Amino acid sequence: MADHAEHKHGSMNIRAQEQTFAGFVRMTTWVVGIVICVLVFMALANA
Repeated sequence: MADHAEHKHGSMNIRAQEQTFAGFVRMTTWVVGIVICVLVFMALANA
């Protein structure tokens, strides 16, 4: 186990993870916006 290569902090390519996270944040923002619009419509339609 002691023969493994030393890991240098900050050397890993995380481009794919950053893109996935950006997509997740974008999708979450859209879903929250749509849910708020649906709730407002339901409140107005029920009045």
